[in-house]
Amino acid sequence: MPSSDDLIEPGEMPLRRGNKKTHGLLVLATGLFIFAAAAGALYLALRPVTLRIAVGPAGSDDQRLVEALAEALTIGRSHVRLAPITTAGPVDSVALLRSKKADLAVARADYSEMPRDAGSVAIMRKNVVVLWSSSGHRPKGSRKEARPKIKGIDDLVGHGVGVIGRTQENVKLLRMILTESGVDPEKVAITLFATNQIDEMARNPKIDAFMTVAPIGSKITFDAITSTARFRGEPKFLPIEVSEAIAQRHPAYESEEIPGSSFSAKPARPDDKIDTIGVNHLIVAPKSLSETKVSTFTRQLFAVRHSLVGEVPGAENIQKPDTDKDAALPAHPGAAAYIDGTERTFLDRYSDYIWFTFLLLSGLGSGGAWLRYYLKREQREQHLLHRNKLLPTIAKVHQANSLQELTAMQREVEELIRETLDCYADGAIEQGDLSALSLILEQFHLAVLERMFAIGVTMPDYSRLRAR
Repeated sequence: MPSSDDLIEPGEMPLRRGNKKTHGLLVLATGLFIFAAAAGALYLALRPVTLRIAVGPAGSDDQRLVEALAEALTIGRSHVRLAPITTAGPVDSVALLRSKKADLAVARADYSEMPRDAGSVAIMRKNVVVLWSSSGHRPKGSRKEARPKIKGIDDLVGHGVGVIGRTQENVKLLRMILTESGVDPEKVAITLFATNQIDEMARNPKIDAFMTVAPIGSKITFDAITSTARFRGEPKFLPIEVSEAIAQRHPAYESEEIPGSSFSAKPARPDDKIDTIGVNHLIVAPKSLSETKVSTFTRQLFAVRHSLVGEVPGAENIQKPDTDKDAALPAHPGAAAYIDGTERTFLDRYSDYIWFTFLLLSGLGSGGAWLRYYLKREQREQHLLHRNKLLPTIAKVHQANSLQELTAMQREVEELIRETLDCYADGAIEQGDLSALSLILEQFHLAVLERMFAIGVTMPDYSRLRAR
């Protein structure tokens, strides 16, 4: 009687069942890796970004405004938030920006040490130069009004000018105004006074003219004009007649006008509009700072600005910067993208990463398929050997002389079918392998039926023998 050796020769490895557990673990590990990669990418894309902003001095309007902005962005759970760093003033703020210890800084546009790669993010306020002299008190017993000694910038020669604010930028600005107006700066005595020394400045007999650099509605300018009027007589405002020439030669400045009655209505101070120059106080950032971060921050800044107007001094002065590339301090590319409406969408920013992820996952999938194919190579080889032996088995069926021989061969073939199905379930063989095996099995069963008829075996006899 033929034995199973007719199908599997001694020393040959039997067809192994697929290791379903190993395959399942591989699929699970791949799924976990993909999930972790997607979760990590989503976290990096959505986590809040904190920008360090240098501002000073402590207690100034700038510092209070930045603190309020930082709080508003935190409460609103904004994507970009602020971490204020309080400094002694704009000079120190820019120094931190240059040393990369701050991402943003609040400083004036005309600061000489401004980094070359700096770009404006927002205008915190537009400062204007206000110059005035005192008329002097009316002499006792005189019916004539005291007349000011200084009626124009030309008359400042030999006199002292008191400047509110300790920054040397104000001194440089005044000297530039004097030079452009044809006055030798060396012949004008300039003295700086702190914002809490306004009355002291007004009483100082060596000071004949005064200057502030602040927004038109600044309380500092208003208090200084009021104080000098009280101690020294009604002010005489000095126009900067060369303002347009200054703006053309020095791009950091702009030609401006101060409307009449800007500082008082009764009496009108000034009584008519006067020419002057303006300089912006800015939030600046290096152009190396991410365009996406800056555009997002700029959008959020102007979104929360309205909620701070009326609550924090100076919030109403925040404006969008100049996006003209010829500007003295052009807008940062990120701020310009928001202002010009060219801000990139999520897909614009991350399309490269998304496609890279798809390519990576595709590569991992292809690599996993190749690895699985490589690991199942022995099972495929054994399957091919057994399948190829089915054809010779069909020839042996035609030579069988008993029902027992046919039954033994049929059981061997059924064991092969079971192992083949296990291999298919485990991914070792494909659908095409099953189709080829099906054709061979069909021929085998036909051969068995023909041989049964030839040796006189009936189906009931065959069924009873197989059931044992």
